[in-house]
Formats: sequence, structure tokens, C-alpha cells
Amino acid sequence: MYEPSRLRLSDLARLGGYGLRSRPLRAVLSALGIAIGIAAMTAVVGISASSRAHLDRELARLGTNLLTVSPGTTMLGEPAALPDESVSMIKRIGPVLSATATGVLAEVHAYRTDRIPAAQSGGLSVLAARLDVRETVGAELDHGAWLNAATDRYPAAVLGATAAERLGDVPAVHIGGRWWTVVGVLRKVPLAPELDSAVLIGWPAATAYLGFDGHPTTVYTRSVESRVEAVRAVLAATANPAAPGEAMVSKPSEALTARRAANATFTALLLGLGAVALLVGGIGVANTMVISVLERRGEIGLRRSLGATRGQVRIQFVAESLLLSLIGGAAGVLLGCLVTGTYATTQRWPTVVPPWVLVGGVGATVVIGAIAGLYPAIRAARLAPTEALAAS
Repeated sequence: MYEPSRLRLSDLARLGGYGLRSRPLRAVLSALGIAIGIAAMTAVVGISASSRAHLDRELARLGTNLLTVSPGTTMLGEPAALPDESVSMIKRIGPVLSATATGVLAEVHAYRTDRIPAAQSGGLSVLAARLDVRETVGAELDHGAWLNAATDRYPAAVLGATAAERLGDVPAVHIGGRWWTVVGVLRKVPLAPELDSAVLIGWPAATAYLGFDGHPTTVYTRSVESRVEAVRAVLAATANPAAPGEAMVSKPSEALTARRAANATFTALLLGLGAVALLVGGIGVANTMVISVLERRGEIGLRRSLGATRGQVRIQFVAESLLLSLIGGAAGVLLGCLVTGTYATTQRWPTVVPPWVLVGGVGATVVIGAIAGLYPAIRAARLAPTEALAAS
């Protein structure tokens, strides 16, 4: 009895390649649909992973052991105040490594010149700062110098990053009817963004020249990493023993953690859009294969007449669909990695593309190719040789 020969993998690859080479433009357009979907998903996951790696690096550099204490409101709804001794009392907590403070000077603003109306402050606040503020919050200088034991007693100021952008490159700023020399400019402080739009002056100078009352409005503390939550539990009562409920304690690093969670949610949304693009690409492949079956009825009939079985015809078209999808998938993965690398470089992030994305992208193309080519392959296998030859 006649037994049909088996098709080797090399034979299937040649058959699939022949089908694609015979209609190159249609094959390219179909592969492009798959490539766009895979590229979108790879880029979304890659950019999200790069962003999270950047945030993790920032958290590792800045630390998650920074806590802040600020005054809330009294039971009557009036603004509360922290005691002058709050910083020294907080330093007595065992696991606390350092504690410092800034104080807002109400109704005092900084101006580029003395000719600007008082109402046009530009939202720039003036903060009295202790000398160890920069070290405690992890602020870095863009240029110039930080306040020291000499300059914090005289009219000298350090600009936050946003304040420097708004004021421009000025040698001095006008505060409280007096010129204050700009001695330095800070970079943006992720864990203390309130410093970015502020002009910082020395604690003694604020008292001597601007009538500062000495009450801290934000106390920054660094604690032993493993004891942060324990310190957080007693911080309000230590900062303001008479009224612990009037002190608010926060952990600035939680803002970065929340941002990372928000990025993860946004990534899920974009992945959904990428999946839709991938589905559209799969439909394009299926459409190409169906049309290919209709146009190649003569070829199918001839192969059947020469002894090809239905299974061989079926596997030929599935192989062609898989090859088409794999080409699109490989191109999509490469394009997605390129987009991720380019975007991460412009943002100065580390470029991270999880390996599972690469494997998943190729796996998705295999599944899509198999599904997209299944119906056309079954339809081609059902054609009778005489019917196919007659139609050609």
C-alpha cells in the first residue's frame, strides 16, 4: 500500500518561505501588523521596567528612612505650631540618626528686583534652614555652595531648583527690603519637593533680619532603616508632647512608591492597547492566509494530484502562517527594545527589558500564527484535487 513520505522541518521551512516570497508586499504588510503589536507590548513593558529601575535606584540612593513632621491644626481648626525644642527632643529618640528643620517665613517672599509689586511673588517661599538640612534630605548642589557657620548669620541665600529657574541667573535676591547674596543653587530634591520652589536662608539670619519666630514648620529625621516604623509611631508625641494630635508625620519615600504603583497601573492599560494591536495583526495574518488559499487553488490541486495528503497541505499553510508571524514577532521585539533604549537614554534611566517579555513576545507570535493559519490550512486541505485544478 502507498505510504506518503513525511515532510522534514527543512521542507516545511522551504514551503513556507516560498509562499511568502511569491507575494512579498502582502507578507511584509501582514508581518508589520504583528511587529507593531509586539513592539508596542515590548516597549510598554520595557519603559515601565526602566522607570521602576530608576525609581528603585533613586530610593536606594535617597533612602527610605526619611520621616517628616509638620504642624497640623488645633481642635478649633486654627494652624498649630511645633515647639522650638522639637528638633532637640526628636534627636533623643534612640534609632534617630539625624534631625533638622526648616521654617516658613509667613508673608515674606523673594524677588528678582526691588521694583516688583509684592503681590507678584511667583509662588516663591522663603525658608529658614538649619545647616544640616542638605545632608539630611539628600539634596545636591547644582553649583555654588551651601550655607555654613559664617554665611547663615548674614544675608546669604541658596535657591531651590525651581526658584532658580523662575528668578534666573541673579547674583542676589530681594527679601524683606534687603538684598541677599545668592551663594548656591540646589538640584531638585525628590524627597523634599517643597525645597525646590523655595529660597533658603540661615536660621540666625532669618531671626535677626526678618523677625523669624523660631518655630520649625517641617522637621526632617533620618532613622535606622529597620526601626523607621517604630520611630514613626512615637514621632508626633515626641515632637509635640503637649498636643501629639496637632503634629503630622509623613514618609516622603511613599510618594515615590505610589508613583511606581501608578506606573504599574498605567502599564497594564497600555498592555491592553498593545494586545489589541496584536489581535489586529493576527487578523491581518489570517486574512492573508485565506486569500493565499483562494489564489493558490491550482497549486493545492497539483500537489494533491502528485500525492500530497490533506495533512501535508494543512501543515504547509500552518507553517507559512507561523513563519510569517515569527518574522513579524522578531522584528517587533527588536523594534520594542530599540524604542525602550532610546526613551530610557533620553530620560537618563537604566535600560531594562525583562527577559520574559522577549520570550513572551516570540511565544505570542507562535500562538497567533498557529491560530491565524489554522482555518485557512483546514480550508486548503479540504479542497479536492479535481475541484482545485478545475478552478485554476
